[in-house]
Amino acid sequence: MTKQNTKDQREIVIPGEIVSEEKNMLPGEWTLKQGDQIIATRLGVCEKSERLVKIIPISGVYIPRRGNIVIGVIRDITMHGWVVDIKGPYSSFLPLKECSKFIPEYEMENVYQIGDLVLAKINNVVRSSVDLTVKGRGLGKINEGILIEINPHRVPRVIGREGSMVKVIKDNTNCKITVGQNGLIWIHGDNIQEELFAKRAIEYINENTLSEGLTERTESWFKDQKKEK
Repeated sequence: MTKQNTKDQREIVIPGEIVSEEKNMLPGEWTLKQGDQIIATRLGVCEKSERLVKIIPISGVYIPRRGNIVIGVIRDITMHGWVVDIKGPYSSFLPLKECSKFIPEYEMENVYQIGDLVLAKINNVVRSSVDLTVKGRGLGKINEGILIEINPHRVPRVIGREGSMVKVIKDNTNCKITVGQNGLIWIHGDNIQEELFAKRAIEYINENTLSEGLTERTESWFKDQKKEK
């Protein structure tokens, strides 16, 4: 393998590949540093930001992290809370005490039923279990809108740097977009046409996630779509 000072932006790399040999660069997510070399530990896209080099995985399951906002499905009800599927490798649990208000045990099914969608925050990750909370603004049951699913490792591209990409979608569709770190995305607009338009935009971003200048390309896509209307 030919060595380079730093891999090109958005180049696909494999585990064990050297992505930087510059002394002033720092290792980010899915990399490790050995001497002056920064090495990829995951198949993905190499991304540089100032002095930081990180890898954005292009495949794989969602790995839960404390503080993540996720969208899940209620799968079971126990005496002390709800079992929630968040598309992760571990079981997830929403304790009764982590609801936004006091709920008696006999009213649990009136709050969340099996099959309900819930927007939650990861409160803690311990060994092979995840604790959720719905204490927080905007968290709780999802009753309206549409839901789509993408690979969780493509979520950063839908959000964009400092939220730039998701802002483009919101501005052009008049929809509220809530992106779960687990790859589930909630779209809520004034009508189904706006929601489906936002869905198409997210699908476009998902399909072109490796493209350079994706934010600008998406803005052009919106202009073209509006001209066709």
